[in-house]
Amino acid sequence: MSLQFSIKVHKQYFNFASSHFMMFEDGSREPLHGHNYRVLVKCETPELNDDMVFDFLNIKPIVRQICDSLDHKLIIPVLNKHLTIKEEGKNTVILTKRDESLFSIPTSDVLLLPILNTSAERFAMYICEEIRRLVFEKYGFYFATLEVEVEETPGQAAVYLHREKV
Repeated sequence: MSLQFSIKVHKQYFNFASSHFMMFEDGSREPLHGHNYRVLVKCETPELNDDMVFDFLNIKPIVRQICDSLDHKLIIPVLNKHLTIKEEGKNTVILTKRDESLFSIPTSDVLLLPILNTSAERFAMYICEEIRRLVFEKYGFYFATLEVEVEETPGQAAVYLHREKV
């Protein structure tokens, strides 16, 4: 018999307010806008360590740190093929290739993420990978399964699930 244990964490402070615009496959984009995102994390392991999946006191600051890093920023996906991004003085300049929209934003207000697009799905994937990285760096531990949900608006969320290879 195989056992599976999990914990779920979703605190009031697991949130971030950010602006973005989606780039579509044809190179068009949606208008610049923002959301108040909420994050929920579910972690699973087949065995308990010290009778716990993972200490809540250790996972909560990691998730909060990631949310805080995304908060109050214009998030730009640096891996998107439809964008040209460069630094000009104290500004980050973003050019959309199809319609040639030009955004010049103070660099301190921009967050360049290594993602393909700024969908809730890609945010969930990014947050999941950051949790995995930080938990391993701090505790030398990987969850068997790590699930991250990013709610864009109430009742509308994307979920990314990462399973470790055995």
